[in-house]
Amino acid sequence: MGCYIASNENRVYVALEPSYCAAGTATAEQRLPVVKLGLQQVIERPLRRDKTGTRTFLGLPSILRKRAVFDLTTYMTAWDPGQSEPSYGTLFRAGLGAAGLEFPGALVTDVPDELTIQTATPHALVAGQAVRLGDELRFAAGIVDPSTFVLNAPFQEAPALGSELGRTVTYMPSNTLASATLFDYWNPAEAVQRMVAGAGVDRVSIQVNGDFHQFRFQGVGADVSDNLTFVSGMAGLTEFPEEPIGPYPEFSLVPGSLGQVWLGAVPAKFFTLLKANVTLDNDIDVRTREFGSMKPKCLVPGQRRVSVDMDLTSNTDAETNALYEAAAQRSPIGVFFQLGQQAESLCGVYMPAVVPEIPEFDDDETRLRWRFRDSRAQGIGNDEISIAFG
Repeated sequence: MGCYIASNENRVYVALEPSYCAAGTATAEQRLPVVKLGLQQVIERPLRRDKTGTRTFLGLPSILRKRAVFDLTTYMTAWDPGQSEPSYGTLFRAGLGAAGLEFPGALVTDVPDELTIQTATPHALVAGQAVRLGDELRFAAGIVDPSTFVLNAPFQEAPALGSELGRTVTYMPSNTLASATLFDYWNPAEAVQRMVAGAGVDRVSIQVNGDFHQFRFQGVGADVSDNLTFVSGMAGLTEFPEEPIGPYPEFSLVPGSLGQVWLGAVPAKFFTLLKANVTLDNDIDVRTREFGSMKPKCLVPGQRRVSVDMDLTSNTDAETNALYEAAAQRSPIGVFFQLGQQAESLCGVYMPAVVPEIPEFDDDETRLRWRFRDSRAQGIGNDEISIAFG
């Protein structure tokens, strides 16, 4: 008799696909620190309208159109120096579209002012790409020349001449989206093992100031296959893939209370943030209605929507009042969150132009709160958000 399967006997991997619905190859370092993976295969069940002479349901064909929906939550962890990108980097690439931009580091040769940095060699940065100094992340708000760039916010401790900028990887939006394959393995080996091919990330959410920093990815897949019913040819494979063999990355979690917040048209550091949530919505559609096709054929992203919700404790600081003025005047502000406070355990979320909505005044508790809801980021072209690790 089979025994129960414990819910923590689960391992999840993600791999980028070479083409839509052609399964990628997962490696041990792509194992995710998953909190929960919700996965459901949705079958379209049309209504039978034939006259049957009875109220009994006579059934539907065994072959019907189907798709998969998934909801994956993962912890933010330290970035292993041996990895080219964090294990969840593939999901950020699938959610934003562009390949990660790597910054290997550079030597600081001059600091004309608190926001401007010159490097000994060409930095090769683009606007919106991240740099790291010690335990702080910042983004290049502008490029002056091949060796000079402007930061989105000053470092708390100005870099000295000869300081070394550390490595980062930055994910930025693109007009097209990549698809991924999710692998869902369980113990014991006799349990059902699953795979989602053609997974497109429709929605990315980043929670700020939870118990631990978390990322949530929701989307739609082309098909779910499993080791029990697998047939050669599914997802371009001849057999169901075996689980990658370690060594696996170590999952050192980052407490959700650690980080920095910079807000405003002129960036100022805030210590009054209670919680925040950044959401990117791709408005994905899939080609499922064409005659002769039983499964989705490709991902079709719509207009991107990037928004942020924030709760702050209100006070009389000029910087806090400036947020209300910006909301009342519909003026864009910069929003920058740094998650974590230790090198190789940092995530940065930068939105250079967010139009804040007029905040709700919440006086249910002893201190007045301002609740900014659904404040939308804007840009010129694929530049409304950057997400980086360093």
